[in-house]
Amino acid sequence: MLSELHIENLGVIDTLDLQLGNGLVALTGETGAGKTMIVEAINLLVGGRADAGMIRPGATEARVEGRFVVGEEEMILCRTIPLDGRSRAYVNGRLATVSQLSEIGADLVDMHGQHAHQSLLGAKAQREALDTFADVDLVPLREARARLTEIDAALATLGGDDRARAREIDLLRFQSQEIADAALVGDDEDEHLSREEDVLADAVNYRDSLWKAISALTQDDGAADALGSAVAAIAHKEPFAEIVARIKALQSELEDVSAEMRDAAERIEEDPARLDVVRKRRQLLVDLRRKYGESLAEVIRYGEDVGERLRELESFETRAATLDAERIQAVTQLEAAQRAVGKSRRDGAGPLGAKVQKHLRTLAMAHALIEVSVGDDPGDDVVFMLAANPGSPVMPLTKVASGGELARTMLALRLVLSSGPATLVFDEVDAGIGGEAAVAVAHALAQLGVRHQVFVVTHLPQVAASGHAHIRVSKKVRDNATFAHAALLSAEERVAEIARMLSGGVAEATAIEHARELLRDSQGKVAKGQSSDKRSRR
Repeated sequence: MLSELHIENLGVIDTLDLQLGNGLVALTGETGAGKTMIVEAINLLVGGRADAGMIRPGATEARVEGRFVVGEEEMILCRTIPLDGRSRAYVNGRLATVSQLSEIGADLVDMHGQHAHQSLLGAKAQREALDTFADVDLVPLREARARLTEIDAALATLGGDDRARAREIDLLRFQSQEIADAALVGDDEDEHLSREEDVLADAVNYRDSLWKAISALTQDDGAADALGSAVAAIAHKEPFAEIVARIKALQSELEDVSAEMRDAAERIEEDPARLDVVRKRRQLLVDLRRKYGESLAEVIRYGEDVGERLRELESFETRAATLDAERIQAVTQLEAAQRAVGKSRRDGAGPLGAKVQKHLRTLAMAHALIEVSVGDDPGDDVVFMLAANPGSPVMPLTKVASGGELARTMLALRLVLSSGPATLVFDEVDAGIGGEAAVAVAHALAQLGVRHQVFVVTHLPQVAASGHAHIRVSKKVRDNATFAHAALLSAEERVAEIARMLSGGVAEATAIEHARELLRDSQGKVAKGQSSDKRSRR
């Protein structure tokens, strides 16, 4: 719900801060006082159209901020309108696009009246509303669609036409054979070959280097003799027994290393033929990496993937036949699911239209007809249709209803539907009505206020008296400038304001008494409606 609203320099509003609560909130005041600007401010917060003409004369920028409470979380939306340039949007203090603001706002607020931001006018929202009302089970339809999509994707991956498939098979066979013929011995083969090439390319130098190293370790006065002298010097000194043991270990290690180097030196021979083989092998590995991967590991994986794909294509006929059979079954299941959903939607369309129409009969639309049109199976094309006057054809809501008629139709829809955003705003809902119709609208709005936070701009005392809270918007003129003010009214202030609405501006004694009676009666009905709603939820 919208818990706080801050407005700066919007229309006749200089600065305005409102703390808001749950239930039905009535906005009243004289014509031109600024009620519409409060509605306009909320509309701006949820992505409504911004115009520099909204800015208060003399100001350079208009600003609107709203704090929304969603479960345990809070969200702050902000919109600024500069005198020059485009409007800016913010979500929790961070810049956002107006489309992002609109997307977020669609889940928070629904506007009903002269504004275009009405979720129930969208095709998707109307379909979802019917599905919720009729308790349509969409799971089998979604699963059938997903299964058919999966099978079609599998068929597509098998290959295109026969020629394309034959070309791909030939290419894959060549690639697979080329990698297989290389007989790769591991992903580190090139590293081993590189070391062998280095030795073969400079065999004499490598062999001489080894013999020099061997001599340095084993010749007279070499490392071996030096270690022997060290042992002899301290061998019989008990405190140095551990050191002696370590030196003897070094002697043993030196002997092993010397033997290994001697073997290596004796194996090194000048072998131009082997060097040529190694170089050609390394070039082959370079060519494979150039074609199939950055490393030999990637080349090996590519070969495995090629083999798998080749097996799929070579077994195309069998696999394709299997998938074709599965597709026929999937299409049959999809058609059955579509028929079931279409039937459920058509079965629910009539009762939904009848319930909404029943509410419209009491909302000063006694001759209105409403229908819910459902297209061919599965009935995804759902359209709410209305004929507001006798003799008029039923047409989509957006094409036939005036602001007041549309708002009352949306009110009737909201009374029937349990879903929707937490905050609803109604403007013009009481346009051109009075008497019993006014009482019916007031009761409907109060009933809706049990489930939602509802803002209503009203000129009807019956509606104002039914509110859970009442905000009066007034204006004052100072120095030839108009300033709007809004305040949450106390119980006595509500009496005075409703008396003013009843008497046309003068709160006479009889009007005050009438206002008290109207408030007592309306609030009693509100309390009764709340209790009834709680029982129905149980």
